[in-house]
Formats: sequence, C-alpha cells, structure tokens
Amino acid sequence: MIPRPADCFQDREVFERVQAIAGVGGTLVLAQAGFGAEAPAETQVLAGMGGVGKTQLAAAYARQAWRQGVEVLVWVNAATRDGVVSAYADAALRLNLPMVGRDDPEQRARELLTWAEDTDRRWLIVLDDVHHPGDLQGWWPPAAASPAGQVLVTTRLRDAALAGADRRILDVGTFTRAEARSYLTAKLGAQGPVADMDGLAADLGFLPLALAQAAAYVRNADITCAAYRHRLATRLLAHSVPGRDYLPDDHQRIVTAAWELSIDHADHADPALPVGLARQVLYLASVLDPAGIPQAVLAGPPALDFLTAQQRPSSPATRLIAGGVGVDADMVDAALRVLHRHSLLDHNRVTTHREIRIHQLVQRATRENLLTQPDLGPAPLAEIARTAADALLRLWPQIERDQATQQLGQILRANTTALHDCTSSALYSPDSGAHAVLFQAATSLAKTGRTTAAVTANTDLHANCLHHLGPDHPDTLTTRSNLAILQGVVGDAVGAVAAFEELLAHQLRVLEPDHPDTLTTRHRLALWRGNAGDDVGAVAAFEELLADRTRMLGADHPDTLITRSNVTRWRYEAGHVSGSATYSTLEELLTDFLRVLGPDHRATLSVRHLMAWMRDGMGDVDGAAAEYEKLLTEYLRVLGPDHNRTLITRRNLARLRVLAGDATGAVTAFIEVLADRLRVNGSDHPDTLFVRHDVAWAQGEAGDAVAAVTAFEQVLADQLRVLGPDHPHTQWTRGALAYWRGEAGDAVGAATAYTELLANRLRMLGRDHPDTLSARHEVAWWRGEAGDADGAVTAFEQLLADRTRVLGPDHPDTLANRHDLACWRGEAGDAAGAATALQELLTKVGEVLGPDHPDTLLTRGNLAWWHGETGNAVAAVTAFEQLLTDRIRVLGSDDPQTLSTRDDLAHWRKKAEAAE
Repeated sequence: MIPRPADCFQDREVFERVQAIAGVGGTLVLAQAGFGAEAPAETQVLAGMGGVGKTQLAAAYARQAWRQGVEVLVWVNAATRDGVVSAYADAALRLNLPMVGRDDPEQRARELLTWAEDTDRRWLIVLDDVHHPGDLQGWWPPAAASPAGQVLVTTRLRDAALAGADRRILDVGTFTRAEARSYLTAKLGAQGPVADMDGLAADLGFLPLALAQAAAYVRNADITCAAYRHRLATRLLAHSVPGRDYLPDDHQRIVTAAWELSIDHADHADPALPVGLARQVLYLASVLDPAGIPQAVLAGPPALDFLTAQQRPSSPATRLIAGGVGVDADMVDAALRVLHRHSLLDHNRVTTHREIRIHQLVQRATRENLLTQPDLGPAPLAEIARTAADALLRLWPQIERDQATQQLGQILRANTTALHDCTSSALYSPDSGAHAVLFQAATSLAKTGRTTAAVTANTDLHANCLHHLGPDHPDTLTTRSNLAILQGVVGDAVGAVAAFEELLAHQLRVLEPDHPDTLTTRHRLALWRGNAGDDVGAVAAFEELLADRTRMLGADHPDTLITRSNVTRWRYEAGHVSGSATYSTLEELLTDFLRVLGPDHRATLSVRHLMAWMRDGMGDVDGAAAEYEKLLTEYLRVLGPDHNRTLITRRNLARLRVLAGDATGAVTAFIEVLADRLRVNGSDHPDTLFVRHDVAWAQGEAGDAVAAVTAFEQVLADQLRVLGPDHPHTQWTRGALAYWRGEAGDAVGAATAYTELLANRLRMLGRDHPDTLSARHEVAWWRGEAGDADGAVTAFEQLLADRTRVLGPDHPDTLANRHDLACWRGEAGDAAGAATALQELLTKVGEVLGPDHPDTLLTRGNLAWWHGETGNAVAAVTAFEQLLTDRIRVLGSDDPQTLSTRDDLAHWRKKAEAAE
C-alpha cells in the first residue's frame, strides 16, 4: 500500500528532479549527498538520513505515475529480504501470473520479475527503506531490460552496492528555508512572527520529520512557536514531540527512535570492526561542529585512547568488544565510512579539516541517547567532552602563520564553540579549572589580529569561569587579565591600567603577594602604565618588581632578566638616562641573556631587537640597519620567514631605508613585506593594514605626496571598518593622512584634521599622554604652515610648558618642541629671538643626544639659517661650511640632508657676496 500523503505535503525542489530523472525510465536511487552519479542509468535510488522525506517523495511520485498511466504499481517495504519476496509474491498473485508453485513465495516472486522483464505494460516498483543492499541480491527488478518498467528505491544507506551502471542516485537533503517556512505556515497558519517559524526551522535543521512532529506538538499543546523553541532548548528531544498515539502523518517513530535504529544497524555493519565502535565515534562527533569536523580530531591520540578504553570490562561506558583490541586511525576511518553509509553523517576525505559533517538533530539524539541510559548517568558525556577538548587542543597549530593554519584555527574555534555549547559544564572543574582549549580558542583570535572577536570571546569565557568556578579561581582571574590586555590593544591604555589595578587588588586579597600570577599582573600593570604615557610610573613599578623578583627568583631567572630589560627601556623612555648609556646597559644585559638562556631564546632575541631600536632612536641609521640585518638572519633561522617577528624586522629595515634617503627602495621593500603579510595574515589583519600605511608613507617620502594621500585614505577606510575609530593604528593613520595632506599643499586641511585628531586623543588618552602632546605639536606646526605664525608660537609655548612638566626638560620631545618654537618665532619676524633660542638649545641637544645625532645636526642647520636672517650672512656661511663637513662624515655626500646643506651654503654665500 502506498503511504497516504503527508498533511501539507510540500512540492519540493527535489521532487522536480525526481520527476525529471525517473520520467526517462529505469531505476532511481534517492540518496543523500555522497554519490553524485550523473550519467544516464536505469535504476534510481533515493537515499538519505531518517526524516528527510524520502518515502513521501517516492509516494508522491508513485501517485503521479499512476495518474499518468502506469498500469502496475508495486509498493515494497524493503527493510528485509523476506519483505521484498513477500511483496513480489503478493503482486504476482494479484496479477494472476501463471505459476508452477503457487505455494512457494520465492517462486511466485521470480515469476513477477520474469513478467516485468517481458511485459509491454507500464509498471513501477518502489523499494522503500532498503536496510541491507545484500537483501536485494537476485531481487532487483529488471528495469534495464524492460522499456516499460521503472524502479524507485529509498534508503538511508549510501552504499557502493546501491551504485551501478544501470542506476541513478539522487541526493535528498532537508527542506530549504523557503520550503520549511511554507510547510510550517500551512500547518500552523499565521501563528506568530515569521521569524519565530524561521527560527524553529533552523533549530530543527530543516528536517521534515522533525518539523512535522514539532508542528503537531505546537497544535496539540496550543502554544506558540516561540514557546516551543524554549521547550526544545530546555527539554530532551524525546519530550519535545507528540506522544506515539499522536504522531502525525502515519509516522512510525519519534525522531530519536528513528536514529537509534540506524545506530544499531551501523554498530553491527562491518564484521572487521569492534562491535560498537561506530557508536562511540558518533558520540565524539555529536559534541563537535555539525558544519565540519577534522578527521584528525577523531583519529588523534586523545580520541584513540578514549575509543580503546571503551573495550575495558571495567569501563562504565558502552563497550566495544571484550578484550584489549586497540583502536587505530584506520579503524576510525572505517567506522566513519559505516556511519556515512547509514546516513548518520557525511564523510568526505577530500574536504580538508572538514571531512565530517553531521546533522544537528542526529547529534542531539546521539547525546540524549547516552544521557538517558540510567546505568551510566552524565559521566560518559563528560568524558567524551574532555576527550574532544583534548583532541582539539592537540591539533591546534602553535602559530597560525599562513592561510592553511589560519583556516584550521578557524575550524577548531568553531568546533570548540560547538563543544562548549552542548557540554559546557564538563569543561570546568574547581580543581583543574577551565579546559585549556577554551583559553586557546579565545586567545588565538587576538594572535591572528581579530581583536574585536577576541574581546567578545574572552568576555564570554570570563562570564563562564565566573559562573562555574567563582570570582576567586585563578582561571577567572586569568580571563580578567586577558581582557585587560585586550582593552589596551584596542586603544584604551588608560582603561587597561585601571583594569590591572583592580585585578592586582583582587589577587593581593586572594593570593600571596609573591604568587607568580600576582607578579605577572604587576609586570603587565607597569607595562601598560608606560603605554598609557606614564613613563615615570612604569619605571617605578618595574624597579619595585625587579627587586622582588631578584629576591624571590634570583638574578638569573628569566623573569628577572626580562624585568631588567623593561627597567632599562622605560628609564630611557622617561628621559632618566641617555640613549648611549641605555645602549651600554643593554649590551651588559645581553651578555647575561646569552649566558642564561642562549642565543636562540626569544627573550634574548627581544633584547637584540631593543638594541637595534635604540640605535634607531639615537639617529644611528646605519648601525640600526646592521643590527636588524643580523637579527633578521637569526629570526629566519629560529622562527622562519613567516613569523611575525621576522616580518616586523623586515618592515623596520624598509623604514630605515627611508631614513637613509632611499625612499624609492623602501617602497619596493614595503610592497614585498605587504605581499607576505597578505599571504600569511590576510587582507584585514591589523599588521597587513599597517604595512599598507608604511607603503603610503614611503610613497610620500619618495616625493609623491598626492599618491600618499590617496593611499592613506584607502587604508583609513579599511582600518575604520576592521579596527574601529579608536584603535591606535587607526589614529596613527589619521595623523599621517593629515600630515601628507599638508605636504600636498593643503595646510589648512592638515591643521583641521590634526585638530579633530587631537579631540579624539584628549577623549581617549587624556591631556598629558605623549600621543596627545604630539597631536598638539602637529596642530601648532600646521597652524603656522597655514599662515598663522603668531598662533603657532603661542601654541608651541603652551605645549612646551606641558611637555616640560610631563616629560622633563631633557626628553627628546621637549627638545623638539623647543626647536620648532624657535623656528616659528623666526617665521613670525623675530629672527634674533630664533637664533638665540636655537643657540641655547644646541648646547642641551649636544649633551643629551650627542654631536652626531640627526636632531643635533638639524638644530645646527636652523641656527645657521637664522644667523643669516639676522643679517649675519658671513656667520651663516661659516656655520653651514662646518655643518656640511660633519654631514658628509656622518651621512655621506649623497644623503638628501647633505645635499640640502650644500644648497643652503650656496644660498648664503651669494647673500654674503652681495652684501660685500
């Protein structure tokens, strides 16, 4: 008997394919994704997981075929061989076929097949719900031999035995979104918002069987879709469908029972596998991402250890077999093929890192089957969750350094999210804390530059740790630390300081003052104080921390050495020591790092990086470049060409080419770094965007200010989209764009843009932050360039007072402020005042920076110029002659600044000759 039509049967897209393929005759196999046979064939098989509507599709086609002239229609329940033989025999009797042995069912069945091969009457045989392809051996209807015949097969299997030259296979999946909405609307009417219906369909994975049973439950209980979704989320799946007496559309089983039958079949399908292995593999898959699970997770050591352990007689979980047979990766692969053939999951070895896909309701039914076994309790699911977490963590790449590892990281994060969503409580323990994979998933986002997503993930992790572990657990405190770091990374250094201060107070209350976590927080607090502009506070904090770490850990402990390097750096940043003295201290420190940690330790390489940075800051471009070149060789050897530090070092070398006068070469070098950043990090990574910033800057320095403006505008648009308006990189690009607008001739536009940037920095950083003071410096400068020299003098005077107060009189920024103030005094008409101020400044610059520092040489050049502007051209000539000699010695004869000095000397020689 053909099953009666389902209530509100949907005219699905897949039914049009059934009509088109089956209409040409032969045999059609309705199958779920996996075979993809496209060539013409005679036999057609519809396959798919339980509940996708294969039987209803076949029944709809059968009724249509009957209406269109099929004369003999045989519907066969093909779950067993006996069922097939019995249906064939009954049909033979109804057709009154001549038979030798009417009492022999098999003989009658063979008479039907003989008749089907020879008759010219149109016939259709439907083999519904084939469980074992072997049951059809010798019993396939002869569709290929009969132009009048058709065969339609439905099955959950995707078995090679169903494929063949004379059979077509059609994939049957779930409803489309539109089909699901249409079905629910027909069943329930205009019941609540459409969004609730769409949400319900998505919750049930668009599975027709589940939607039918959900709609029946909603109608019987007289509730809304929203109310049902709440029940679905808070109850077992078996309790969210109608009772067996109220199942709709002649359904034989509830959703969970349909899959339990498939799992039982799969467990015994392959005699070469331990009985029950397929079920255990499905248990692991049931807690991971339905959209894609790496096979390496299910076949890695943690999973294999778990699967092997299930064979032990003492295990409370379902056993595989008695004895000690170890499970290996090949056995897992074979189990996945069994599960694939039974449509319990999709297994495709070609889709790297997403070899396994599984319907979300199959996952839920599998988990609930485990949870509702009274003799097991929740322990097995917790063990499965921890095993899956261990397997994910083991597979995670140490560095997501290229497109392949970044894609894997993204897939592992999705699997970690799915695991947490369905087994969260199993991943937290008061003793062991939160599972390490949860921290890995959250922190890896920041490492790949996705800071906004990292903030969200770490915020969620903190809330979960707070809920499961309490506010005083070390892991809860660790999440607070990670959030404080991210707060600083996204641009709120002041907020990071406040967060670390609160965290430190909490740790001092619940931990010992000398606890390692407490000391780590003190270290991070000191660092962010410096980043927030409090150089002096950073020095004091690091000096106190150094004393404590030396006392507790000893002078040679790595943490002590790292603290020494920070003390050295921030003393220089605060202006407490000169650059040359700082460099000497770093040389001594490097000796200790080499002795204790060796040349390849990252902390040792960091000290060398700091030394190169110091040479750069001291104006020794050639020396800095030489240091970076040596460091690059080490980074390539130790870390590889795609490591972040390697790429940063290449970027620094390109930047030094600009300072050395080779801006055109720098553009080429930056573009090469950009190509590698795009390959390694992708187009939206903050470091990729900042190298684009560098390319634009080098273009401007190479003489094309207009191109620089265009490039900076493009970079800024992407940074605003990816990083947001308050990220430090976005702020720096806004400043650079303002500068190059001025250099391109729009001084007024530059002054306006810097004024807007200043307002933003005042809001974010406060009045005394160095970046705020720098923005005020630029506003003053471009005010003068726009024609308001007097306004520039006033602004620089006010800024000098604040910089002296905040940074001290000897800080390089304070000295630069004095230099520009003197120059704008000259531009405002006070040439004598400018010369006097520059003469006083030269003495201080020489003491602080040294005689050959670029700023010292610049001050000498401007002093010479303003001597000339006071009317003393002869003094200007003498000063420029001396400066030219020193610039040739320090920079070389072809350096742009050397060439500029030659021009200035020629200018004042003409002035001196004219005066004579």
